[in-house]
Amino acid sequence: MLLRGVNRHEHDPEHGRALSLATMREDLLLMKRHNINAVRTAHYPPHPAFLDLCDELGLWVVEECDIEAHGFIHAAWHGNPADDPRWRPMLLDRMRRMVERDKNHPSVVIWSLGNESHHGRNFAALADWTRTRDPARPLHYERDRTYRHSDFYSLMYAPVDEVARIGRHEEQPPPETAAEPALEHRRRALPFLLCEYAHAMGNGPGSLTDYQRALEAHPRCAGGFVWEWIDHGLRRVTADGRTYFGYGGDFGDTPHGGTFCVDGLVFPDRTPSPGLLAYKKAIEPVGITVDPVGGRIVIRSRYDLRDLSHPRFIWTLEDEGRAIAGGELDVPPLDALQTTEIPLPELPVPETPRGELWLTVRALLAAGEPWAPPGHEVAWTQAPIPHRAPPPAPSGPSGLTLTDLDLDLDLDLDRRTGTLRAIGALRLDGPWLDIWRAPTDNDRGMGDNSVLRTWRAAGLDRMVARTVRVEERPERLLVETRLAPAGLPHALRVRYVWTADGPGLRLTVRLTPEGPWGGLTLPRLGVRLALPAGLDRVRWYGKGPGEAYPDSAGAARVGLFTATVAELQTPYVVPQENGRRAAVRWAEITDPVSGAGLRVEGAGDTPHFGFTVRPWSTEALEAADHPTDLAPDGRTHLHLDHAQYGLGSASCGPGPLPEHRLSPAECAFAFVFRAAPSGKGDS
Repeated sequence: MLLRGVNRHEHDPEHGRALSLATMREDLLLMKRHNINAVRTAHYPPHPAFLDLCDELGLWVVEECDIEAHGFIHAAWHGNPADDPRWRPMLLDRMRRMVERDKNHPSVVIWSLGNESHHGRNFAALADWTRTRDPARPLHYERDRTYRHSDFYSLMYAPVDEVARIGRHEEQPPPETAAEPALEHRRRALPFLLCEYAHAMGNGPGSLTDYQRALEAHPRCAGGFVWEWIDHGLRRVTADGRTYFGYGGDFGDTPHGGTFCVDGLVFPDRTPSPGLLAYKKAIEPVGITVDPVGGRIVIRSRYDLRDLSHPRFIWTLEDEGRAIAGGELDVPPLDALQTTEIPLPELPVPETPRGELWLTVRALLAAGEPWAPPGHEVAWTQAPIPHRAPPPAPSGPSGLTLTDLDLDLDLDLDRRTGTLRAIGALRLDGPWLDIWRAPTDNDRGMGDNSVLRTWRAAGLDRMVARTVRVEERPERLLVETRLAPAGLPHALRVRYVWTADGPGLRLTVRLTPEGPWGGLTLPRLGVRLALPAGLDRVRWYGKGPGEAYPDSAGAARVGLFTATVAELQTPYVVPQENGRRAAVRWAEITDPVSGAGLRVEGAGDTPHFGFTVRPWSTEALEAADHPTDLAPDGRTHLHLDHAQYGLGSASCGPGPLPEHRLSPAECAFAFVFRAAPSGKGDS
């Protein structure tokens, strides 16, 4: 059995630690609908009604005793109650009351002795009593690294590669058992439980799919619990009536933990964050793989106990994001943890498709469950379908010169700086190289584990551009600049090359790092522009509908999407980088009434790009403490990414995996800018 879990504190934005029965049920329904099958009651027994609901709705529970002596770390554990015999009766009383109250709940499958209280003799007393009283349930305790009182080897915030090593029994022994052969032999034979991981603070966590595949790959792994379920924000109202959520320090309180309590998969009002959607996709209980070349679909049940008779499997074929065919797959009965293959359905591929063809297969509940209605999506996948491509639209040099475009499109292209001021009636400002983002909580990190500290020390937030040369020819305009932080030896040399591209304007950006960059990384790499504020409708073909970053893009699917600028923002309790859409082929930012605006297309060798559209600047986003600090500034800020740094979970844990980091390197990327088609029809 694999636990796909979450740590849960009892929290309500209006009532603090007091939760209604309806709120408890809402929590569990959200968990079930997002494929979560287990809860660790961090760090105390929950209200008894919560366990009744877990019994009813079907979630496994690791119930934790209310023993937490974390603060004694600041006194080098001197006086720790866990090792003071005078505290033994009180600690035993807490363990007894939990076990006696909740021993008849079938949802409770593991007793936890407590949390982060170092080690001590009193844990032996708790373990001995509990094993005598309830020998059927295993015990968990993570912080005593001898694990003499635990039936699990357990860690918090282990990196993905360490989880894989543990699964293969290849981990280094902890110092506490290295010289104790008997203890080490027992520890190495224990199943592994990742009791906290993927610290869900702000925009993140990243690498959830990587963690899940490592846990699934090794029978030794019993599963993991994301930290944590909910942001601990309290509802507040500004003088002008706007609502936001307060955190440590907002109430004149001292001492406080600042924003460190804002670290959940749902916002304080229980709105799912993008992190929860990413977790749902990572832990989905049905694996679906489409093999268009082999003409087959492979379906694997990840359910531990249940067969696969309850979902329907629906397919849809889309052409450039528009559904053109669909149907239901005939999937034979499948037992838990088994795999089957079925033939790919006959797909009516158009002779001349509009664009890309994608097949989406979805597993939907055939009938209602106590936790979701019929049609609820449990799992999904996509695959591109090969086809005979239509003749490509004219791209690249078109025979037109920039002078021709000036006349045809009424361009205003500054020949001195390379700045595009207007396409026809549309006023613009930019583009400029963009390497900075409003830091995420995971960029800020914890202590020395802070990539933001490294970025600031390298001056990436204060790069100054200097024009090196401008070269104008009839067929192109080249502007070369050098970006560098004052007083530091590294720099970025940037060449902007403008050329005609059919009825549009192509910008090719070539980047060359100069000087000693060493192991430095970049927050992002792309360009930014400012557009008029009235361009409020955004339409794109690429991944969506929600935000996606290099290590959190699993929940985004390829399609055709439309949103307002406001809808593209993710209202994290602490403002930070958000709202990026990934793998975009083209995007239109237009006036919702007239349809006039700007169309951007990916070009060159990497035609997919990321974009972010905001009514405020990166600088304003970075300066804000709460979403209510942000106000539209009269412009629409468009960021076009060639790449971005991943998210990771360094707010308490590891940063992004190496493949999700962004290192300075020589590269080129391109965009084509056109006036958006007038009107609001398809394009």
